[in-house]
Amino acid sequence: MNHQEYCDGITIEVDRFAHVYASADRSARVPSCPDWSVLDLARHLGTIHRWATRLVAERAPARISRTHMLFDDVVVDAQWIREGGEDLVEVLRAADPDESMWAWGVDQHVRFWSRRQLHETFVHRLDLERATRTPSSVDQYVALDAIDEFLSNLVCDTDIALAARGGRDSEFLRFRSIRPEGQWSVRLHESGYELIDPGGEPDVELSGTSGDVMNVLLRRRELAEVAVAISGDRSLLQYWISHTAFE
Repeated sequence: MNHQEYCDGITIEVDRFAHVYASADRSARVPSCPDWSVLDLARHLGTIHRWATRLVAERAPARISRTHMLFDDVVVDAQWIREGGEDLVEVLRAADPDESMWAWGVDQHVRFWSRRQLHETFVHRLDLERATRTPSSVDQYVALDAIDEFLSNLVCDTDIALAARGGRDSEFLRFRSIRPEGQWSVRLHESGYELIDPGGEPDVELSGTSGDVMNVLLRRRELAEVAVAISGDRSLLQYWISHTAFE
């Protein structure tokens, strides 16, 4: 996927989120984000969209704090969600994806934000649909890219990277998508973890469709809820999942 395709995807996901949210019970709990209500989820997404819009508009050379972006006095309705998403896409489409700017992940360019915001919106749309018991669909190619983005950027979060290591030094996990095809190998080490070449026999492998693997890795579904296969040390996989929280 390229920058403009990510922008197209954001537009689709914002529309889907807003459509479901318009008739949702705002007080319902979100199982995949248990501390949040549906209202909290929508406020979070709308805030992140507006924060990313400002970062990209300014080509921010350093992080801009979100502490002043509380939006406690706004009506968090479907229109507010749509407006934030539309402004974000407009700013992203007008930007050169190769232009340098601050990002919290590996890729320090505008294109980081189109990719990140697609997956931010995509995953939270799934959160909302689960909370409202709305039928859900997953684009398997978007899910495949979401896995790659998650694993590539997770290493930039020092707290999570170190937590993922714990006392399990040198152990090797493989995550494999069977449809569409893709695989990622992770080795734990003393300073966190790293993505490595796929050769060799892993201590544990998780495989399934990209949507199911994504739902497990991003802790949107429990292992028992999806059709995945696990070979090897199941406890290592459980350890990884429980130590790599990323909302």
